[in-house]
Amino acid sequence: MKGYHNNHNQGKRRWRCLVIGVLFLVVLSMLVPLVFLLGLYHNGFHSTGHLSDRHTSASATDQSSHIKQLIDNFAPTLPKIHQDLVINFTSGAENKTLSSGTPVVLPVVPQPPSIRNDAATVGTDEITKQKRNAVEESEKCELRFGGYCHWRDEHRENMKDFMVKKLKDQLFVARAYYPSIAKLPSQEKLTHELKQNIQELERILSESSTDADLPPQIQKKLQKMENVISKAKTFPVDCNNIDKKLRQILDQSEEETNFHMKQSAFLYQLAVQTMPKGLHCLSMRLIVEYFKSSVHDKEFPLSERYSDPSLQHYVVFSTNVLAASVVINSTAVHARESGNLVFHVLTDGLNYYAMKLWFLRNTYKEAAVQVLNIENVTLKYYDKEVLKSMSLPVEYRVSFQTVNNPPASHLRTEYLSVFSHTHYLLPYIFENLKRVVVLDDDVVVQRDLSDLWNLNMGRKVNGALQLCSVQLGQLRSYLGKSIFDKTTCAWMSGLNVIDLVRWRELDLTKTYWKLGQEVSKGTESSKSFALSTSLLTFQDLVYPLDGVWALSGLGHDYGIDVEAIKKASVLHFNGQMKPWLEVGIPKYKHYWKRFLNCHDQLLVECNVNP
Repeated sequence: MKGYHNNHNQGKRRWRCLVIGVLFLVVLSMLVPLVFLLGLYHNGFHSTGHLSDRHTSASATDQSSHIKQLIDNFAPTLPKIHQDLVINFTSGAENKTLSSGTPVVLPVVPQPPSIRNDAATVGTDEITKQKRNAVEESEKCELRFGGYCHWRDEHRENMKDFMVKKLKDQLFVARAYYPSIAKLPSQEKLTHELKQNIQELERILSESSTDADLPPQIQKKLQKMENVISKAKTFPVDCNNIDKKLRQILDQSEEETNFHMKQSAFLYQLAVQTMPKGLHCLSMRLIVEYFKSSVHDKEFPLSERYSDPSLQHYVVFSTNVLAASVVINSTAVHARESGNLVFHVLTDGLNYYAMKLWFLRNTYKEAAVQVLNIENVTLKYYDKEVLKSMSLPVEYRVSFQTVNNPPASHLRTEYLSVFSHTHYLLPYIFENLKRVVVLDDDVVVQRDLSDLWNLNMGRKVNGALQLCSVQLGQLRSYLGKSIFDKTTCAWMSGLNVIDLVRWRELDLTKTYWKLGQEVSKGTESSKSFALSTSLLTFQDLVYPLDGVWALSGLGHDYGIDVEAIKKASVLHFNGQMKPWLEVGIPKYKHYWKRFLNCHDQLLVECNVNP
């Protein structure tokens, strides 16, 4: 019996130890989360009463200032100045960024401190700052989206239903503050007032979707809500909760803004790169009429002039019937002797028949017109099939920062148009000619151009306008390992006087092809192929034309002086906003439209009205 009692007591002690251990583990499992929550509360969530120490005070101050900054973002303020200025080059035709090597960041020059007591002076400085900020924002947009930003600024509309949007913002801010204010024990009145205003705005917004639907006393209600929110801001609140709520509306607004910006820019690019419905209708109607009638066997009148080197020969590369027609019409109208003019229109097989019928139907005083299909041209001395595909002049948008005066530096954008590879067939297409004038199809002639045939270009080949704001040294990352003068100015297509005799002597077509192979090996991208090879091919062979001969920028610059337009012999609509497009700059369109026969039957039937 004694042994039995000893074993029984030992069993009881083992069970007692096991129960104590289990209870200890249970208590420990409750204490650890509690200690963790207390520590998190102490470090991350501040009480609404006094603050514990200096670190907590500083943290609360930082978060409060962050909340204030978020709230300030909802006000209609202008963007901040972007300090990092980077050289960038972008292709206007493809609207893609071309990298330019190492970015160049301009230093920020500190301004000396000054004390001003004059309120008017302070106000003037604030206005100047806002204007500078607006310019900076416009430049950043242009660097990303190109000419779309100028078009957007000119067609900007007032915000619709502004009051409804403002009410929604105020309601969101009030909802963000309400949970924290409701926790304050001594602010029942403010809590009730805030809740009442929230309910009132919710009721109004449920019944109103536009400003016209809002009740007459909405301004007073909005002011009342603003006063309540201002009171709520004076109390120490749960900053993390406010931060989370306001970040939601900020992120949502930014995402919505970016979406609409990209969508609008895409639609703009679509409008720029798509042929208008009226022009497409015109081309289709001309092609149908061409094959229905007997004109396909008809030859152009005055064809004997095509190879006469004593006449003035103009070459136009185009796939746009109306654009080519305006170029020829404006040139012939202003010519002193239109009988000396011969126009050669080079196009592709798709547009050849429409072009041919149009110029058979229309005459331009006494000038002769020839339409050539570049795909059917036979070249005796140069027959590289890779060069025989039709290509129009290539346009580039070159954007970079000025560095002469850092505090006032700004983005400068230039639009360059250069020869395509089809231009380098000119000496072999027109073997009997000695000199030609090449006109882009986006130009309008306002003066007689016969003096161009009397220019003494010396040993130069290409008479062109030079753009010395862009030099080869700035494009060195695209020019490969070729040797070139860094200070050489870029030149523009649009109006070019070409010495074909000198071209053949130097065999520049062969030079162009070799340089193209070298440049393509030296650069990772082929986006800048036409730009770099054309500039290198004519290096030291460009005769600079006087600035009065041509004025460029009418396809992207809204600020061209009217007097400068009147004085120019040739207007060049380089850029994306061509005059025959809906997005063309309205105040320049009439310079182009006046040389268009808007009463033509086909134009009326196809509703062509640029």
